[in-house]
Amino acid sequence: MSKNKVLQPNFKLSFLLPKYWLTWLGVIILYSISWLPYKLQLILGRLIGRLLYLIGSSRKKIAIKNLELCFPQMNAEKRQHMLKKNFENTGIALLETGMGWWWPNWRVKRKVTFKGLEHVEKAQQEGKGILLLAMHYLSVEISCRAIGYGQPMVVFYRPHNNQLMEFFQFRGRGRSNKYMLGKRDIKGLMKALKDGESCVYLPDQDYGRNRSLFVPFFGVKDAATTTGTLLFARQKNAVSIMLTPTRNEDGSGYTIEFSPVLENFPSGDDEKDLIRVNQELEKAIMKKPEQYMWLHRRFKTRPNKDDPSFYK
Repeated sequence: MSKNKVLQPNFKLSFLLPKYWLTWLGVIILYSISWLPYKLQLILGRLIGRLLYLIGSSRKKIAIKNLELCFPQMNAEKRQHMLKKNFENTGIALLETGMGWWWPNWRVKRKVTFKGLEHVEKAQQEGKGILLLAMHYLSVEISCRAIGYGQPMVVFYRPHNNQLMEFFQFRGRGRSNKYMLGKRDIKGLMKALKDGESCVYLPDQDYGRNRSLFVPFFGVKDAATTTGTLLFARQKNAVSIMLTPTRNEDGSGYTIEFSPVLENFPSGDDEKDLIRVNQELEKAIMKKPEQYMWLHRRFKTRPNKDDPSFYK
């Protein structure tokens, strides 16, 4: 195993301690539900999402604020409709975690359709490393598993804080892909691109003030946007392709779409390039905006440290 690969977490006897019992209960329930018919799981997921909406939480307040910030021209009724649909999709996403981690290969394969895979194949034939720029669609767990059957990837990800959940998450996400890299393994991702691998990177969250520029994202003119995207995109052997994974509205499964290679990217003008990245993300998100993860604090970092938080 090369040095840049995350070592697969092993099972520990400590996972049997009482502090993990609630985690085990959740895992057992999720695993059991994953064997139900797919469309029944969609129904259950929507019901769970509606319950989460009714209960309300800090996450609901975050989603409301994000929709207000991103779509200031949208009337309140439409935003409210999108919010409710977003919570239904959040409930489905909880069950998709079980699908992604435990479904047998045949069951995943028959639920996924690929579009634009020829763009990836052409870049591979040219010996290029491929930086796949993705976004936090709620179906990320099942999509991560499904993508590997069209294009096995190196996945750049955030390890789970709960060690038992990390044990399951790592195995679930890696079942159809090559290997996983922790989010701090910058050199590992650069090496993977140099070696001609296809690597997934998600530049759509707020990673803090360091190594970020403030550029427009939807209705927010000064959203903290990571320059890490450009660090990886600048690798000599790399090209960048947008990756958009969505759940089909008819309940038939998932569509994984790859864009053509982003030409003249990066251009050398960091601000211009990050504006372009955000514009590409916006176009991808607007294909199924109700399926996007509006529940995270995308705009927590303000241009000035003294600026009030959007989320208080």
